[in-house]
Amino acid sequence: MTYTAQIEAAKATIEKNGPSWSGISAESVARMRAQNKFQTGLDIARYTAKIMREDMAAYDKDPANYTQSLGCWHGFIGQQKMISIKKHFGSTKGRYLYLSGWMVAALRSEFGPLPDQSMHEKTSVPALIEELYTFLRQADSRELGLLFHDLDAARDAGDQVKAAAIQKEIDEHQTHVVPIIADIDAGFGNAEATYLLAKKMIEAGACALQIENQVSDEKQCGHQDGKVTVPHDDFLAKIRACRYAFMELGVEDGIVVTRTDSLGAGLTKQIAVSHEPGDIGDQYNSFLDCEEIAPEDLNNGDVILNRDGKLLRPKRLPSNLFQFRPGTGEDRCVLDSITSLQNGADLLWIETEKPHIGQIGGMVNRIREVMPNAKLVYNNSPSFNWTLNFRQQVFDAWEEAGKDTSDYSRDRLMSVDYDDTELAREADERIRTFQADAARDAGIFHHLITLPTYHTAALSTDNLAKEYFGDQGMLGYVEGVQRKEIRQGIACVKHQNMAGSDIGDDHKEYFAGEAALKAGGKENTMNQFEAAE
Repeated sequence: MTYTAQIEAAKATIEKNGPSWSGISAESVARMRAQNKFQTGLDIARYTAKIMREDMAAYDKDPANYTQSLGCWHGFIGQQKMISIKKHFGSTKGRYLYLSGWMVAALRSEFGPLPDQSMHEKTSVPALIEELYTFLRQADSRELGLLFHDLDAARDAGDQVKAAAIQKEIDEHQTHVVPIIADIDAGFGNAEATYLLAKKMIEAGACALQIENQVSDEKQCGHQDGKVTVPHDDFLAKIRACRYAFMELGVEDGIVVTRTDSLGAGLTKQIAVSHEPGDIGDQYNSFLDCEEIAPEDLNNGDVILNRDGKLLRPKRLPSNLFQFRPGTGEDRCVLDSITSLQNGADLLWIETEKPHIGQIGGMVNRIREVMPNAKLVYNNSPSFNWTLNFRQQVFDAWEEAGKDTSDYSRDRLMSVDYDDTELAREADERIRTFQADAARDAGIFHHLITLPTYHTAALSTDNLAKEYFGDQGMLGYVEGVQRKEIRQGIACVKHQNMAGSDIGDDHKEYFAGEAALKAGGKENTMNQFEAAE
């Protein structure tokens, strides 16, 4: 509904209710409605799920249409990210938010900093989703509020052309609300627990849930050792639980992203149930590291498999976990991915130990032999040493091509000594184009960085602390932060406005008219930044 139509609709309601409503301004109502486009998390989930489905279809037509996101651990971080994207690129299209379970554990748990092992409160995940969308909706409200002020100023100046142009901007305003891919870890329990948490996450606004095939009670970070997977039937039950949650809540376009940790997981907690040779349980068990035995070799308490007429004893560790055969990780990843897509998953996530397009693309090509439409979400993880990995990849490519590498030592390529070399420049170019190249050659629809704002917060704080508490004193803040905010047009340099002070002033005026006591008068020190621009 256009701005004018909203005014007319509000006017009709006010008039219908008679003189007692005469103090209500139809235009003020229209403004408040425009500033509150999404009234529930489910409204957001339905809206963003449709966007994500459209983006997936666009990627299928052309892999140059890949999408991106950055992990955000606070609503303010997500808000500033989307404000920056709109400022620099004019559109939020193809840019999402990612909610990292790692950052929830490390930064948002009431227990304090925790490792990424599903020990944090499960309720902290939907709470962060709700917080992120609260801040994004506030960014809409703030931006529209500024447009309303400009509209009033144009009208007061009698500039009808400018007023019409601003009203067009209001009608065509693009929201800061974008899809979020939210990490549900391994489901925080059984399939029923997964379903209950999925509902809370969707009700908070999540349109895409990412779930992994590790055991939920001993889940590990994807880039740590000791990962333990579950049989496929257990994982498929949780995929269905997520789908049921979406369907129950009327988010029929909801996205399920299934993550396999099998590449780095060498253990399983249980042997899969198999009813006949070749079924999914039998395929899972076929990767177990077993020794063939005779009946007389049986020991008390042994677990024995009967496969192809042979008695096999899986290797069981003192932890009561069973071990997979070394070198089976890629085959297990491919089977996990195919099975997930065949049972309701929309997107895949393959957690790898390094960012290597050849490795990822090789697995995707195998998956696409069975599921031609397979697409990946990929973790451009800060756990990878990107500089070292890509310099080593260039080094290896040069050696394979017969190019002289005698000026370089492969083991110390991270050294600053190599920063201004041909090898380093080629590696940096590969890093720069990694996302576009991997989208084209490895089926990656969505690129995300899980923990970037964790690292940027630490880096910027370190820089400020070094300057402010050192010889630079206050200049450390002014030169390193505030002056850059002004020069770069960072919205929160006017932090009172960013926190909603002007929105509150508008509401005071709506409610109390000329009697309103507003904060944004001529004595407000934020006015100093008007001249600074």
